[in-house]
Amino acid sequence: MTVVEFFGCSFLAFGPPVAMFALTIAHDPIRIIILIAASFFWLVSLLASSTVWLAFHPVTSSVTFGLICSVFIQEGFRYLMYKVLRKTENGLQEVTDIVRVADYRPILSYASGLGFGIISGAFSLVNILADSVGPATVGLKAGSDIFMLISAAQSLAMILLHTFWSVIFFNACDVKNYYHIGYVVASHLFVSCMTLLNTSELFGVTLSISYLVLCVTGVIAFQVAGGTVASFRKFLTCK
Repeated sequence: MTVVEFFGCSFLAFGPPVAMFALTIAHDPIRIIILIAASFFWLVSLLASSTVWLAFHPVTSSVTFGLICSVFIQEGFRYLMYKVLRKTENGLQEVTDIVRVADYRPILSYASGLGFGIISGAFSLVNILADSVGPATVGLKAGSDIFMLISAAQSLAMILLHTFWSVIFFNACDVKNYYHIGYVVASHLFVSCMTLLNTSELFGVTLSISYLVLCVTGVIAFQVAGGTVASFRKFLTCK
């Protein structure tokens, strides 16, 4: 049963992102490089967050403080990734067949966001998945028996949110739309803080809010990437 739970939670959390990678990223070396670079930036942000946590731990051991600092640090590194991408556009133009790299900025921001999301989801879920294979079974005698499932669903939401956030954030920086920048930071902070409710086993509230924000963020990302109702209708009808 534990092995089944391991594979089920793994496929739930990483199935859609892996499919997105295989269908939209894997065939293009430039997108792969950007995805890996974004993953590295997120890892550095994790290191910076850990450093801040260790520095302030003697003063306060509040998880909320560490979470808030981590969100702002991640958004800072998202901005650094944006600056790096814009600085290297001329170089990318020399090594790619794309006519104008600037016309493909939404795709590059998508690849960056997916890299942010996948590595974030992996680090948030890997220890839980390792424990899910046994020998004990979570929830058998204590705790919630749906903890693994909720963790996997939350990780999937965060992976997709990071993807959408990068699309919105990069576009907002290009057009100086500070409302969208504020939305990305505020929604990231809001969703992250809502996960603190899981300590009270309010899983339904946390997931409902996370996926509601995911839907809203997805619509905004679709719009800033140039999507319209007509183009979405053509996508659904495969035209």
